[in-house]
Amino acid sequence: MSNVVKKTGLILIGIITGMMLSLNFSAIAKKDNIEAIHPLPIEELRTFAQVFGRIKSDYVETVEDKKLITEAINGMLVGLDPHSSYLDKDDYKELQIGTQGEFGGLGIQVTMEDGVVKVISPIEDTPAFRAGIKTGDLIVKLDDTVVKGMTLNDAIKLMRGKPNTSIKITIVREGETEPLVFNLVRDIIKIQSVKSKMIEPGYAYIRITQFQEQTGENLAQAIKTLFAQNTGTMKGLILDLRNDPGGLLNGAVAVSAAFLPENALVVYTEGRSADAKMKLHANPEYYLRGPDDDYLKGLPAAVKTVPMITLVNGGSASASEIVAGALQDHKRSIVMGSQTFGKGSVQTILPLGNNTAIKLTTARYYTPNGQSIQAKGITPDILDETDTGDDQRLRESDLNRHLSSGKKSEEKAASDNEKAAQKNANNKKGKEKDKKDNDKKNKAPLEFGSADDLLLTQAMNYFKGITSAPEKKTAGTDS
Repeated sequence: MSNVVKKTGLILIGIITGMMLSLNFSAIAKKDNIEAIHPLPIEELRTFAQVFGRIKSDYVETVEDKKLITEAINGMLVGLDPHSSYLDKDDYKELQIGTQGEFGGLGIQVTMEDGVVKVISPIEDTPAFRAGIKTGDLIVKLDDTVVKGMTLNDAIKLMRGKPNTSIKITIVREGETEPLVFNLVRDIIKIQSVKSKMIEPGYAYIRITQFQEQTGENLAQAIKTLFAQNTGTMKGLILDLRNDPGGLLNGAVAVSAAFLPENALVVYTEGRSADAKMKLHANPEYYLRGPDDDYLKGLPAAVKTVPMITLVNGGSASASEIVAGALQDHKRSIVMGSQTFGKGSVQTILPLGNNTAIKLTTARYYTPNGQSIQAKGITPDILDETDTGDDQRLRESDLNRHLSSGKKSEEKAASDNEKAAQKNANNKKGKEKDKKDNDKKNKAPLEFGSADDLLLTQAMNYFKGITSAPEKKTAGTDS
């Protein structure tokens, strides 16, 4: 038996070594400056091969080679950070469908933590949102299947499915003594990326729920419609990015470009490879896909100068943070709300052939002034004075294996600022917090932009001079 294991291990080492050499030579061939190949970790590969051989010979049931290799690939990627993963044929297809804004499912943005699925945010106007699923909820069972031990992709597959089919979700929620059971009916999740309206004469409201392929075009149309509807001078525009989990990078550049001067820097990225170092500007070449006409051309000139407030919260992530950071750094908009999620890493989809791919974190995002978004987020100019419960919200820095910001001084400053802000908020709320938390348990989810939206009221009060102006912030610098 040991000879079989040994032979299997030696063969596997040879195969893996050959693959790694091939991949290394392919990668090096693409670089302008050829680098020396890093020595292969032979001892670790030998251990891997021994484990593989033992499983093949001694595991209680026969396991296919494909499954073992796939699980090994999954393990390599999942162990890096919360956003890197292996995409099999189904996962790759789902990723492509999701960016188009329509799919069958429940409408929940999730991550994996400690072996269970954790809700980042329910998506507006979806079964999960209407049922009262909340940020921070832990999904422990899907129908009768225990989630612990599953991969995130497997859990998502179970939640997605044909419209009008039902699924039972068991949730553990902080503050509840017993698990909560929700019976949800899947629906076509067709996300309306851009919503807009006139709040009152002279004041426009635009909400972006997610950054998709058509977000830039939809925003341009909304801006034209709003300015056409307003008969007098536009006095203020509110851009609402709360609970927007992000999406496509070119969508974030397009949204920023709608409000910023031409060629203004929107965001830049830093990574190890030359391809991971980018500077994206408010220019059509950075937001248009292909030779399409520039949909931002012909926008009302006043959209570049109208006073703006951008609303954010702990559910504002990734592309939302890029937009908020760009508008804030260029002093184009006041940012109001609470600290954002802090998802400032770049995931690149690298096709592997056979309709599979890996989603690999390759860089970090930085705002125009050089502030890292990763594990920090965007700090508002004006804090949310209302009790929204955002202080309990899950953030990137709470996730296991999250990347650091890449800047030690920023990490300490961000930690100190967040602790100070949290202390002030807790002192202000005092003993009323427990009562408000209990009252909120049975409340329907807040509809952003409605008459009950207190942060929107705060923004309107600021526009009208009812609240005081924010203190000026010190711009960040590159290091």
